[in-house]
Amino acid sequence: MTPKLPTTANDLAPLSDANPDAHLRPIQHIAQQLGLTAEDLIPYGHHMAKVDISALRPGGPQGKLILVSSITPTPLGEGKTVTTIGLSQGINQLGHRGVACIRQPSLGPVFGVKGGAAGGGAAQVLPMEKLNLHLTGDIHAISAAHNLAAAALDARLYHEQRLGQAFSQQTGMPLLNIDVQQILWPRVVDHNDRALRHIRVGMGGGTHGVERPDHVEITAASELMAILALSESLHDMRQRIGRIILAHSTAGHPITADDLGVAGAMTALMKETIHPTLMQTSEQTPVLIHAGPFANIAHGNSSVLADRLGLQLAEYVVTEAGFGSDMGMEKFFNIKYRQSGIAPSCVVLVATLRSLKANSGVFDIKPGQPLPADILNINIPLLSQGCANLKWHIQHAKSYGLPVVVAVNRFPDDSAEELAFLSDYALSSGAVACEISEAFAKGGLGTTALAQQVINACAHAPEPVLPYPDSASLEQKIAVLAQSYGARDITFTPQARQQLAAITAAGFAHLPLCMAKTPLSISADARLKNVPRDFVLPITACAVSAGAGFVRIYAGDIMTMPGLGTQPAYYHIDIDDEGCIRGLS
Repeated sequence: MTPKLPTTANDLAPLSDANPDAHLRPIQHIAQQLGLTAEDLIPYGHHMAKVDISALRPGGPQGKLILVSSITPTPLGEGKTVTTIGLSQGINQLGHRGVACIRQPSLGPVFGVKGGAAGGGAAQVLPMEKLNLHLTGDIHAISAAHNLAAAALDARLYHEQRLGQAFSQQTGMPLLNIDVQQILWPRVVDHNDRALRHIRVGMGGGTHGVERPDHVEITAASELMAILALSESLHDMRQRIGRIILAHSTAGHPITADDLGVAGAMTALMKETIHPTLMQTSEQTPVLIHAGPFANIAHGNSSVLADRLGLQLAEYVVTEAGFGSDMGMEKFFNIKYRQSGIAPSCVVLVATLRSLKANSGVFDIKPGQPLPADILNINIPLLSQGCANLKWHIQHAKSYGLPVVVAVNRFPDDSAEELAFLSDYALSSGAVACEISEAFAKGGLGTTALAQQVINACAHAPEPVLPYPDSASLEQKIAVLAQSYGARDITFTPQARQQLAAITAAGFAHLPLCMAKTPLSISADARLKNVPRDFVLPITACAVSAGAGFVRIYAGDIMTMPGLGTQPAYYHIDIDDEGCIRGLS
């Protein structure tokens, strides 16, 4: 049972710009709910604190992990974060101690098309503006560490080319002989900026460096972000950073961060990022925020350390995986679970009536455009057509051996007729339960029925079933995933074939796959909606994330630097005369 702490008028303060009626408790009170002491906290103001990972205690009772995923995402949004936050609130409403674990939002989506990632309405993380803007500085630390390695590479390249053999005589360090064509480590920035997708560095020659083509990625795509989310300790993070392959030599040998001598400094820059950040929901439910890896180029989940802390401190931990079940959920099992051994007890799939209709593929829906009447009005045939996508995701989640609960994120104009149809469809498709979530409108009170079904599902959870063993070849692992998507065939570019052979020869074939593909379709083609059949999965490139511990398989052209649209979210963001942020959501 969650202990009820005494509350005085001075304990609660309306600090959220987005929801001024929401009252926040001092973060020490939220920590007390979890049994944490002042010594466990590293405060960042009154309402945020990092939890020192020294608070982790081996042994003792462990809570149950609930993994939240969704159907194939649409421009209409499915409300995964709202459901994640609301479900944790509903669990607390039932008298159990619940915690949510979510990723830190990137500034790119915050100022781009998506907006913030704090949930919304009566189910959001507060102070919302703190979560969406900088938080405790982890993403900036990752950017600095990543760019230090990039600068170190170019500096070493410049000095070795300038001095030749004299470089070793002057420094006592061996020549790395960096191949200019095989530098794998671009710079990063935490903004959407398409103009940086193709650049040239070192222009002007001479003391300006070695001129070469390059590109810039968004920070969430950095291997350092994936490493932070998978690390078990500061020492583990240091070892992983040292194994990052930054480039290859002219002889074809990998050059790691340890080889370059920069791994220690990179870890020093990231030292404080190892501690998860503690915040609270609009109902003072504890939330742990840590890391923010993309769910295509990386595994798209919150950190192992946040999960471990939550499972130690609470009965139920609700954690969110990025995009649909073929993306973040798949990577949770194949990457995060394989490395950490942390197993979910239940999978929750989030859907809405309108997103299911959008998944029918009948309409080409674009963000910001008016919705077709058939999406908004009662249309059982259209809903039935789109529900095939839900059925696929239910079956896909069940293939990992765990019970699946469908959460219907309800909108005010949703019809009872369509909700009843959806519930029957979900149950007949293999879900153990289907419940409506009214988290946005009612907070925890709107998710108690869902929370109870999830708790029931967690009671008899078996160990997950993984789709392939570590010992399988990379080609075999690709074939297993392609078959799970419904592909009839796989094609490999000559480059991908060569890269697979090189990765295998280098001893990395035992690693799990991180399938980098579009999140907008079960296939690798964003135009193929609903449940694509008879398609070909094109493997265009392969690369190893040696520090994170997975092999990236590129199915198509994967964007690692988003761009801004014609009316980005930043148009609506400003501050008022009192210094409060407005328009951030």
